Amino acid sequence: MSFLEKLGQFHVILGSQSPRRQYLLKELGVKYDVKLKQMAEENYPDNLVKKEIPLYLANQKAAAFDDEMDARTLVITADTIVWLDNEVIHKPRNSTEAYEILRKLSGKVHQVYTGVCLRTLNQKTAFSSQTDVYFKELTDKEIWYYIDKYEPFDKAGAYGIQEWLGYIGVEKIEGSFFNVMGLPVQKLYVEIQKLIDNL
Repeated sequence: MSFLEKLGQFHVILGSQSPRRQYLLKELGVKYDVKLKQMAEENYPDNLVKKEIPLYLANQKAAAFDDEMDARTLVITADTIVWLDNEVIHKPRNSTEAYEILRKLSGKVHQVYTGVCLRTLNQKTAFSSQTDVYFKELTDKEIWYYIDKYEPFDKAGAYGIQEWLGYIGVEKIEGSFFNVMGLPVQKLYVEIQKLIDNL
């Protein structure tokens, strides 16, 4: 049986409102339903750093699906952060914050970490992916053009690599491109295969 035939025996739930994650999972050929759980603020312990943060949050999101689980349910949850100079760069709430974030990222290398949790009734696995993103020095004109046209307020680090700023601003990356979009699909494919082979 192929990967998609095996996976077709499951009711796959994607616990994410991110349009990028929904698009990438669809492009992988996976049939799924989107279900969102009301969560409190995405808080995490202060001692967590780098990949520990999105892994913790992905696990918390998966735990919210307790009442959805049965023998043929697979829940996928994820969280992505941008990390620069030993701190998390959050999503901007407005244009001013977006400008401040992009000015910080300009001319530097930052890390994008995504944590993913896969959960069935009797199994759970979590993994992470890291990508280093190298930005050129951005001009104020470029930053404001991007903010005004694309309004990147739902994006970690205030940018989408698949959008205009990614085209003109990203010199190179080391790691998964799709991880920067919010879902490391190659790693996800491998980990889902392992999980359903063990059932």
